[in-house]
Amino acid sequence: MTTTAQAPDTPTAQLLPAEHRHEAELAFLEAQDTGPRPPRWRLTPQAVVTFLCGSDGEPLKLAKAQPDVPDKLVISRKFVGERALVERCVVTLAGERGLLLVGEPGTAKSMLSELLAAAVCGTSRLTVQGTAGTTEDAFRYGWNYALLLSQGPTPQALVDSPVLAAMRSGRVARVEEITRCLPEVQDALVSILSDRHMSVPELTGTPEGSVPAVPGFTVIATANLRDRGVSEMSAALKRRFNFETIDPISDADAETELVRRQARASVQRAGAAYAVDDTVLEVLITAFRDLRTGRSSEGWDVERPGTVMSTAEAVQVTAALGIASAYLPGGDVLDLLPGHLLGVVRKDDPQDHARLLGYWDGPVRRRAEQGSATWRRLWDLRETLR
Repeated sequence: MTTTAQAPDTPTAQLLPAEHRHEAELAFLEAQDTGPRPPRWRLTPQAVVTFLCGSDGEPLKLAKAQPDVPDKLVISRKFVGERALVERCVVTLAGERGLLLVGEPGTAKSMLSELLAAAVCGTSRLTVQGTAGTTEDAFRYGWNYALLLSQGPTPQALVDSPVLAAMRSGRVARVEEITRCLPEVQDALVSILSDRHMSVPELTGTPEGSVPAVPGFTVIATANLRDRGVSEMSAALKRRFNFETIDPISDADAETELVRRQARASVQRAGAAYAVDDTVLEVLITAFRDLRTGRSSEGWDVERPGTVMSTAEAVQVTAALGIASAYLPGGDVLDLLPGHLLGVVRKDDPQDHARLLGYWDGPVRRRAEQGSATWRRLWDLRETLR
């Protein structure tokens, strides 16, 4: 697939939200499955599962032709994980209960949250990014201070948070990295998820003084296991969420295909054609999985680095190799792999440099000795890691 360069003055988006990236599939599934829907859901629960997990390469067909919708369409697989996990997530949201996705960094928690919100309510943009600086206003409301000074506290001066906007419209609010927020900020969600209304004391005595949650409202939050203890959630808040753990991708072929697909899209956004050889990609994924699990595919022990060798990092490295191949040609892209692996490994602990060298002295050397030309080339590049 080739891309056409945009004129310098043509505005473009680096990455569209899921509801726009997959607009055609969402419109098709909305027309294809006419079964019962929970209040204000764009798709049926079954169609939401199909949207995330795909149609296994088989085209789905419309029962009745509709304008601007194809008669049949293959739904792509977007989330590489257990279908049962997706089904549990959908059931949780259909019951209007909070959903908390937990796991190691880079396991697609945010992507799953975005896809679920896009399929359920048509927008993934009602999002709060949790940080140490996030205030309670991000979950409740703020004020237009120009109007506040001129009019006082009026409904017109009220500025809805993403959560309040979701409550008013019966949509899904997303909270990214909830455990990065201070506990007193997190606890603003306790009453929201239990009472299903938000009080605005400044507007007491007006209809806006208490905003009820419209049917369909719920919250999807994400949390990294590496952040455990940073701002631990209270027991009261935990009880208002169903927890689902997102594990690293277990199947090597599925992980390879996902990395290839996402890296290709990233390279094409950079205005280049994707040209990372499958052999290089296979070596990269093998190295990531060996270092992530602490054991090679042959069963040899590997000392795990402290950093998370996530699928998301593998995508970034593959995209970097593709961009280098397109814009800095002349060398073997495999020669760049050790340097990129070192950049990933050394993010947390300087001692991980030695662990990567140990990986070279173990599985890389053994595979080279077994006759693999690719791994032999990697072994020859060991000095570039010093």
